[in-house]
Amino acid sequence: MARDVFEVLADPTRRRILDLLREGERTVGDLAGALGTAQPNVSKHLKMLDTAALVRVRVDGPRRHYGLALDRLREIDMWLAPFREIWADRLDGLERYLDTLPDDPEE
Repeated sequence: MARDVFEVLADPTRRRILDLLREGERTVGDLAGALGTAQPNVSKHLKMLDTAALVRVRVDGPRRHYGLALDRLREIDMWLAPFREIWADRLDGLERYLDTLPDDPEE
């Protein structure tokens, strides 16, 4: 069953796992230690990330090594690009407005 990627990314623990995987592959035990939580909890989050195709798994004997699924993340990045442009324009407008305000709030 495929999960909506944004539903999966809504969870802060899963986002933290993805952040940790930016540094390279990790085992469930490595992730559990870094997160300060039990391995079964991390395994549940990894299953959700795997179902959403956000991580890849490499089996090495009894160990599973998890890494980022870069193609899927690029796909999400491409979808988000137009929205970033909208926000960049709006933030540029806000910056221009703020530049017109006096630096001293009592002026």
